[in-house]
Amino acid sequence: MKKTMWNLMLATTLIGAICGCGKKGPATSSTAPATSSSKATPIIAVSVLTMNNPFFKEIVDSMEAEAKKSGFELLAVSGDFDVARQQNQIKDFIVKKVSAIVLCPCDSKAIGPAIQEANAAGIPVFTADIACTAAGAKVVSHVATDNYLGGRMAAKAMVEALGGRGKVAILDFPEVESVLLRTKGFQEKLAELNKAADCDITVVTILPGGGDKAKSFKVTQDIIQAHADLAGIFAINDPSALGAVAALENAGKLKQVKIVGFDGQPEGKKAIAAGKIYADPVQFPDQIGAETVKLIVKYMNGEDCPAEYLIPTALYRQADAAADAAK
Repeated sequence: MKKTMWNLMLATTLIGAICGCGKKGPATSSTAPATSSSKATPIIAVSVLTMNNPFFKEIVDSMEAEAKKSGFELLAVSGDFDVARQQNQIKDFIVKKVSAIVLCPCDSKAIGPAIQEANAAGIPVFTADIACTAAGAKVVSHVATDNYLGGRMAAKAMVEALGGRGKVAILDFPEVESVLLRTKGFQEKLAELNKAADCDITVVTILPGGGDKAKSFKVTQDIIQAHADLAGIFAINDPSALGAVAALENAGKLKQVKIVGFDGQPEGKKAIAAGKIYADPVQFPDQIGAETVKLIVKYMNGEDCPAEYLIPTALYRQADAAADAAK
C-alpha cells in the first residue's frame, strides 16, 4: 500500500514521502527533488503561528532560501493564532498535493486531526519551533530551539538580575509546546537555585499573554496592580517582553521590575541595549528554517531523519548589545 502511494506521488511531483517519525524516507533514484524537465516544481507548504512576529518571518525567509537551493518551491501562509484557520490551510495543502508540510502549530494538541489527514494522504509532516503533542499524529522530524534549556538559562538570568531575591511573574502562552518547555525549564531551574541560602525567588503568578505585545501589555498592567512589590517578569517571547516594557513604563515601574525575555529579535535586542529588558536567551530562527528544509531533502532522498533536532540558545545581555554596537 505504501509503495503504491509513493509511486502515485512520484508521478505527480517526482518526489513524495510517507510520514513516519524519525525514520528513513522512501528511497529515490534521484539525488535532487526536481530537474529542468520536471512538469511541476515540488512544493513545501508551510503554515506558521503568525507572520506578525519577526521570528516566524525569519524562519520562513530561511526556509525559502534553502528550498530554492534544493529545487523546491515554498508556499508559506500564516495561521494567525487560529487553529481552525490552520486546519483549513492543511486541507488546502492536501488538495494541492504538496510534497511536504511544515507546521508551527497554533495549538500543539488541537492540530492533531489535521496532521492525521495529511498522514492519510501520504504527505510527510514536519514541525518547526512548536511541536505537535497530539496522540496519533505522525511527524517525521521536529526542528526547534532547545526551549527547556533556554528556560533554565532565563531563570539563571533572572536570579542574576534580581540579586537572588524577589517576586516574579510569568507571561505565558500555554497553548504551544515550546512555551510549556520554556516555563518548565524556568521554574525547575529556579527551584534548584532556591535551594541555596542566598536565593529566594518566588513565582507569584502565571498569566497568559498570548505571545502578543498588546495582550501582554494589558496582562502586565493587571499583574503590577495585584502585586505592587513585583521584582521581575519572565516573558516567553520578545513581543510579550515588549508589552511588559510598555506597561511598566506607563506605570513608572520599569526600574523596579526586571524583565527577562526570550527570542533575541531586533526589537528585543534594542530594548536590551537600552536597559529596558535585562536579557534574552537568543533563538536562531534562520537555523530552524534552514535545518527543517535540509531534513525534508534528506527524507526525500531516503536518508535517516532524527525525530527531533534541537538548537541551543545563547544568553544576550546589555554587554552583548554594546559589543554589537561597537562592531
